Amino acid sequence: MRLARLALLGVLFMGLAPTVMAEPDEAPRQEAESEIEKGPVISQFRENWILGELRNLRQDMMEYRNQMNLLVTDRELEVADKAMGYATNTVTYFFYLIAGAASILALVGWSTIRDLKDNVRVYAEKEMARLTSEYEARLADLERELRKKSLTIAENQEEIERTNEIHSLWLKATKEPSAQAKIELYDRILELRPDDPEALAWKADAALELGEQRWALSLCDRVLEVDEENSHALYQRACAWSGLGEIDNALTDLEAAIQASETLRRHARSEEMFLPLHKLARFQELVGNGEEGDLAG
Repeated sequence: MRLARLALLGVLFMGLAPTVMAEPDEAPRQEAESEIEKGPVISQFRENWILGELRNLRQDMMEYRNQMNLLVTDRELEVADKAMGYATNTVTYFFYLIAGAASILALVGWSTIRDLKDNVRVYAEKEMARLTSEYEARLADLERELRKKSLTIAENQEEIERTNEIHSLWLKATKEPSAQAKIELYDRILELRPDDPEALAWKADAALELGEQRWALSLCDRVLEVDEENSHALYQRACAWSGLGEIDNALTDLEAAIQASETLRRHARSEEMFLPLHKLARFQELVGNGEEGDLAG
């Protein structure tokens, strides 16, 4: 059943690819677009169907994992029972052996049968107490392990639900034309997964669309504190520096962004935020004239 769902998902995504390629007359956006924003536009029906299939697949995997945990637990308890029985039989046989030896010794005058019986009883009680304590400790460890696994399963289930919701919010953000609405969606993602680098970087992009350069600069700084080579954050910070008139800082961040991701060189040529830099020789050296990219394409 799981393989059939995966196959249907693959066929659906293959069918969506030609739809994207069939729109050559669409006018290119003036702003820099990320690879995430270029994804196929999935209808609401197909989006809900895909999310439902993914959720069912994850639930099947969790049920299979729970069944395996139950099976392993049953096997461990069965082994413990067999070990306890083996230990009991061993002690019993040892008791019989000592009793026989004691009888022989009593006959030759080493000790009386009553003394040997008492000694054997005391020894047997000590051995049984030791074995009982040992297996009680093992069962306690097994119980703790089962409790830990249960907590892990619950945490995994919560993570799956959180991931599904975040995925849905990302799909809505890619279709939302309003920058303010995008910021609200990114804030909801950050509530579920605080300090998500991608969400912060795209929130900075939306802030730039609203003309909030200093806000975008602060968001990019938060990303770069965690990941110094995040190309998206470097690119957005370069745009913010350019909007604030900090030319040197803008060129430095743009150079670092292009070194981290070569595809940003093409976006920088058409970026409106870099219009004040177009006449600078260093900017022209960074972005080139586009001829090499055209020949390569």
